Amino acid sequence: MKRIGVILMAGVLAAHARAKIVTENVPYQHGDVALEGYLAYDDAARGKRPGVLVVHEWWGLNDFAKQKARELAELGYVAFAVDMYGKGRATDNPDEAGKLAGQFRGDNALWRGRAKAAYDVLAKNERVDAHKIAAIGFCFGGSTVLQLAASGADLAAVASFHGGLMPLAEDDVRRIKAKLLILHGAADTHVPDDVVKAFEDSLRKSSVDWQIVIYSGAKHAFTNPDADKLGMEGIGYNKLAAERSWRHMRLFFDEVLGPIGK
Repeated sequence: MKRIGVILMAGVLAAHARAKIVTENVPYQHGDVALEGYLAYDDAARGKRPGVLVVHEWWGLNDFAKQKARELAELGYVAFAVDMYGKGRATDNPDEAGKLAGQFRGDNALWRGRAKAAYDVLAKNERVDAHKIAAIGFCFGGSTVLQLAASGADLAAVASFHGGLMPLAEDDVRRIKAKLLILHGAADTHVPDDVVKAFEDSLRKSSVDWQIVIYSGAKHAFTNPDADKLGMEGIGYNKLAAERSWRHMRLFFDEVLGPIGK
C-alpha cells in the first residue's frame, strides 16, 4: 500500500509539473495593419474554456496588459491581450500615447473594427467556447470594450476598469448583447460625475443588464501599480480598489460565464 501511495503521489506531482501557463505571441491583421496579440492559457485545462479579451491602456500592449492576461489564464480562462495600435507599437510617453489612442476618437468604425479583429482571433481559438467570450479593458481599453459591446459583438460579459464612459447612442444600446460591469474611481477627475451620469442615463431605459461600482478615493488608472510614477494630475494607483475591482470582476464572470473548473 505504501508503494501504491508513493506512485499515486508521484503521478499527482508529475501532473502539477506538467501544468503551466503557456503564452504565445499571435500575429493577426486588420485591413493593412499588422497586429500581434498575446495569448495566455493553462495547458493542463481540458475541453473548451471561456475566453477573455484584455484591452490595454492608451500606452499600447505592454507588460501590464500581458500580466492581466496571465492572471486570467491562472484562473482557468483563455486570455487574449489585444493589440490596438500595430505590432510593437507601445509607448511610455503621454503625448505619443494620446496620438495613438486619438486615431480612434470620432471613428467608431475603426475603433470597433480593430477590436473585432482581436475578438475573431479569440473566438476561433480551438481552446475557446465561442459562446462564452468576455472582454475587459483598462482606461482606453475600458472605452474600447464598451465600443465593442455597442457594435453588437457576441460578448457575454464586459468589464471596464476606469474606462472613459461616453454616453451611448440609442442604436448602440439596442445592439448590446453583453452584461456590463463598470468599475470606476470616485476621485477620477478624467471621468467626472456628470460624465458618469450621462453614461448611466443612456442605459437606464434599455434592457441592458448593467451595474456600476464606484470606489472611494480611487483615481483614474487605479489598477496600475505604475500609475503614480507618471506624476499626472488625477492619476494614481489604489491597491484596495485594484484588489476589490478584480474580485468584483471574478464574481461577475462566475455569474455570467459559470464557475471555472481547474
